[in-house]
Amino acid sequence: MILSCLKPKPFRKEFMQLIALAFLSFLSFAGATAHANVPRATSPEDRAVIQRRRVVLIRRGKLARDFPHKKRAVVTYPVVTGLRDPEVLRRVRALLDFKNIFDYSLKEYRDDAWLSEFSYVVNHNSNSLLDITFTQSGSGAYPDDHEKHFLINLKDGSLVKAADAFEPDKLNALAAEVDRKLQHELKELAVENAKDKDAGAEERESVNQAYQNLKFEKSHLDEFSVSRKGITFLYDAGFPHVIQALEPAGRYLLTFAELKPYIKPNGPLGQFAR
Repeated sequence: MILSCLKPKPFRKEFMQLIALAFLSFLSFAGATAHANVPRATSPEDRAVIQRRRVVLIRRGKLARDFPHKKRAVVTYPVVTGLRDPEVLRRVRALLDFKNIFDYSLKEYRDDAWLSEFSYVVNHNSNSLLDITFTQSGSGAYPDDHEKHFLINLKDGSLVKAADAFEPDKLNALAAEVDRKLQHELKELAVENAKDKDAGAEERESVNQAYQNLKFEKSHLDEFSVSRKGITFLYDAGFPHVIQALEPAGRYLLTFAELKPYIKPNGPLGQFAR
């Protein structure tokens, strides 16, 4: 009698099956929603293989005697492989040839005391796009850093520019959209500058004047970086060293949803706007 009571009744069994099916349907819907506007996982040929190469530059002779704290500089740079088309691989390697980065060869860096470190970061390596930023750090009269950014189309080995990625008749509107973000940042910086009690009136006026002269224009659209979140437009204010710490960050993110009206459907970013 007790055993028969433990057997699931037909109604309860069917009810539990319905609950399980509903739960699986919910998971499928949630997964599809979470991945909306994000391209599917790419195949191996849609990305490059990046191998890190590290070189330590040793300075000798008069240079080492004059700058004893600068006897060494560390250089880390990428070696690209893994692309099936040899012509595309040749083009990508030519773009990332070491001297093409900051116009200095390893020998020139070794024969000059300025450089302390050279490195890179891969921002995106998928969807047939290689996005990479190089940084060099050094010091002369004062410490300084420089960046150089590359966005490469791995289908043909070319640099991706605004004309390739965005509708030509909407470039001015896109630049205005990015400029709104820049101007918002400048207003916030101006407020902070006004609160700076350590700065004199002349210095604050000089900084405010520098802010008023800044505008993101169509010609700046060629510099942008790709990520899963969207496109970050890069802007260099070019402030002199004395007020460089007060310049805007120069990085303005627009999501793919925001960019959808501007993106060329058949361009390298079209896959993100579907």
